[in-house]
Amino acid sequence: MDWKNTVVRITKEVRKEIQLAGDEITDRQAAEMTEGRVLKDPELEETDFRMKVRIVNQVFYTLRRDMGILEPLLQDDDISEIMVNGTDSIYIEKKGKTEKLEMAFASTEELQEVIRRIGARVHREINERTPILDARLPDGSRVNAVYSNVALDGPVLTIRKFPEKPLTMEHLIRTGTITREAAGFLEKLVLAGFNIFISGGTSSGKTTFLNILSQYIPSDQRIIVIEDSAELQLEPSRNLVRLECRNANGQGKGQIEMNQLIRTSLRMRPDRIVVGEVRGGEVVDMIQAMNTGHDGSLSTGHGNSPEGMLYRLESMFLQAADYPIPAVRGQIAEGIDMIVHLGRLPDQRRVVLEITEVGAMEGEKIMLNKLFIYDIKKGLIHTGNGIKNTRKLEMQGIIL
Repeated sequence: MDWKNTVVRITKEVRKEIQLAGDEITDRQAAEMTEGRVLKDPELEETDFRMKVRIVNQVFYTLRRDMGILEPLLQDDDISEIMVNGTDSIYIEKKGKTEKLEMAFASTEELQEVIRRIGARVHREINERTPILDARLPDGSRVNAVYSNVALDGPVLTIRKFPEKPLTMEHLIRTGTITREAAGFLEKLVLAGFNIFISGGTSSGKTTFLNILSQYIPSDQRIIVIEDSAELQLEPSRNLVRLECRNANGQGKGQIEMNQLIRTSLRMRPDRIVVGEVRGGEVVDMIQAMNTGHDGSLSTGHGNSPEGMLYRLESMFLQAADYPIPAVRGQIAEGIDMIVHLGRLPDQRRVVLEITEVGAMEGEKIMLNKLFIYDIKKGLIHTGNGIKNTRKLEMQGIIL
């Protein structure tokens, strides 16, 4: 039996039956129709019960849920990532482990319809002319999708889920991501208004860590949050403004980029500016904001180490603006006070690997002062070095 063709056929039959029944039909009635159709189908007489249940679920979720067969995966709190590599290859990350599921979309059209629904929710298009989508689900989950004219093995859909209740620093301490000493140290830095940059590789926990550090910002301060796709979960009762980038429409108009949002945020009387992730030319506006009195800014970026992150920032800066290299490095050194570097260990645990102070220029090089480093046997340990630039701490009357 070609189960995919069977699922497509039964889906069409049940959809027609539901349409004839009217708009008031309930999910339970739709499920009963689906079960009845599958149990009576002559092609499925020799099919085992397990496969019949799979087909019932496939048809029901396709017809009654926007996310199709992915719906139960989204409801599972233990699943942190869903990776769809074409119709026949679905993987999940569950409790830090990646596994392949015995499930598949019945057709490319079914998968693409799920992707289009996601885009429609946030008023973003995805089609052959605009084949890449960055969006979010109502629960805040991050979504990236690539259409089949770009992805050679069929549409690709990646969903990064976030906890319904934002994690706290206490949770990270319990799970060994950071030590209590280092957590208390970072809390004082946020209170003092240090500009902190969080670096790390893909899925190292940068956004989660940024969200947790943001919880230390004093409640009486006005926060402007700028993101490509809204993911941060700050307390909505705060003096908070959230800005999100927007893609161009079908006519190529209406695009709002991150650098525009950073510039306009400076006119909103911000006490703190939080930039979700720096990927390109917006680094110029972010660094300049940090250098013009907007202390306490927080942001993230992809980097393999604190040194590597500085090189990436420099490269992005130079691609966007024609500045001499020493001037660029000087602005970066002046703007960023501290880098927190995250990573994943071989057992997939996410940990803080390094906390490093960004110092002044010496010659043409930015000097770094490593304060905490990760030791494979001891965990995150203090290097014994102290902060060299204590001006912000002294101005706030904070003692380390």
